[in-house]
Amino acid sequence: MLPPFDYFEHLRACSFKQRQREERFAALPPAYRGPLTPVQLDILNAPIDSLVESVQSKNTDPIDILRTYGKTAALAHKRTNCVTELMLPDAEEWVNRNEINLSGPLAGIPVSLKDSIAVGGFDVTVGYSRHVNKPYAEDGIQVKLLKKAGAIPHVKTALPITLLSFESTNDVWGVAKNPHNPKYSPGGSTGGEGAILALNGSRIGIGSDVAGSVRAPAAWSGIYSLRCSTGRWPKMGMNTSMPGQEGIPSVFSPMARTLGDLTYFAKSFISMKPWEVDYTVHPLPWRQEIYDATVEKKVLRVGLMRSDGVVPPSPAIARGLDLTASALRAAGHEIIEITQDSFPPQHTPLDALRIASTLLCGDGGKTYHSFFRSFEWMDSGARQLHFYGSGLPSLFRYIHYLWIRYVKRDSIWASLLRNFRALSAYENWQWVAKREAFRASWFDWLSKPEQSFDFLLCPANATPALPHYAMADACSSCGYTFLFNLLDYSAGVIPVTKVDAQIDALPKGFKATNGVMKGAYKHYDSVAMAGLPCAVQVVGGVPGRLQEEKTLAAMKIVVEALESSGTVYHHLDIQQIYEEEMRKVE
Repeated sequence: MLPPFDYFEHLRACSFKQRQREERFAALPPAYRGPLTPVQLDILNAPIDSLVESVQSKNTDPIDILRTYGKTAALAHKRTNCVTELMLPDAEEWVNRNEINLSGPLAGIPVSLKDSIAVGGFDVTVGYSRHVNKPYAEDGIQVKLLKKAGAIPHVKTALPITLLSFESTNDVWGVAKNPHNPKYSPGGSTGGEGAILALNGSRIGIGSDVAGSVRAPAAWSGIYSLRCSTGRWPKMGMNTSMPGQEGIPSVFSPMARTLGDLTYFAKSFISMKPWEVDYTVHPLPWRQEIYDATVEKKVLRVGLMRSDGVVPPSPAIARGLDLTASALRAAGHEIIEITQDSFPPQHTPLDALRIASTLLCGDGGKTYHSFFRSFEWMDSGARQLHFYGSGLPSLFRYIHYLWIRYVKRDSIWASLLRNFRALSAYENWQWVAKREAFRASWFDWLSKPEQSFDFLLCPANATPALPHYAMADACSSCGYTFLFNLLDYSAGVIPVTKVDAQIDALPKGFKATNGVMKGAYKHYDSVAMAGLPCAVQVVGGVPGRLQEEKTLAAMKIVVEALESSGTVYHHLDIQQIYEEEMRKVE
């Protein structure tokens, strides 16, 4: 149907999917209702390896595990609107039809999937109504591998339309909420995974990351995530908002409630040799010797990057970073401050943000905009990107740049706007060359003897979770994660503490010094944010790509140092929350 009459199709599609989801939840059998039993609580608390072993030895029925996480997934959805497609009845059928390999290294483990991942018989909407009622004929490669490994996909989860936001909202599925505070976003673009894992509604989550899309949700929801280098994880068998975009490739990567789960899953999944079924994956087995050597090293050199020079970390994030650095020092590790003047000239984190954002939206936003129907809601951050990329005529764009640069005297924001537009093929190649020069510069810089870091420690984001619809102001505040997408380094996120209303307040007289910083700090309020997670980012095996083993080992060292120093992150108590919800029902 032609615009604007396709708006009615849009409304029908959105209504259909939401009604279908409600009916699927309502139709769940009694086994998915009622209080959590002692056996189910044991399942939720069991180490992942012992749970797998129990399934393999047939001491635990995988259906019992599935029904346990089905209960908690339903609760997580009720509180956060995190589920898109509910697959629990289908998952039971997969088990009963022996489509799940219960001898595999992930036997019986429930896995949730970002909505963009293809599961046979289900839509892959990516939040666009035009993709409704177009179920995929068969599982994508990732899902086939998961089932072969013994894992059981049970739900798909929320994401933002366009996939270019730290919000996870669209007309098809509605607004996904932060599990700690419903007024705030759970992050994006893999926000549904952050929410469901924080509430123990899944054991493992799979998302994708192009500018921080598994790391921001982990940081904002209080879980762990690993951003893999390109080529280490399958990428086929999905849908996206920007097919063909390779300037900053999106990478599928795992997320989990605990570091033990994350490490076990990464090792087990890589052991399935995904390169045999996905041509994009490098034939690189799990290297246990690298993991062990890192963990066993007595003294590690840690590069501490407190700020990217664009948006200094907010007080809450800075405090979490200080707690982590202090814990590592107390554990005997060497902390080396990375100052702003030590970055390679013309290859600073600001330059990385400029190059990465130009490449990511090198089509001016035309591709992701092409999937919209008339009047379909667009994320405010994506709308801003499209406005600067395609909606603003070149003359007015240049005048706006001059205004920001010379009248507002904001050289940082102006530098980002200067080349933000649709690029010709010739221009795109030039920016790819700049990307490669940046990577080479950082490789040389980090290879110098005075560096030789075992890993880097830095913020995962300048602020904790932001309120819904804040991306109109903060869409460019992604430099801490985007930097490592540009470099293609492996990076992980660790929750450390939570916002304190008094300790983490902004100092009197605080004033943002550039447009990006102003947008990030506009919604920072330590009183309103009290209780939201504060996280750090760990970048392992620098310099170099494909260092997932070193990154996970470094994360283990950080967590152990924090625990030894008395800093223990407290997850949401799912038993308490579930009992509260049951009392409401009664």
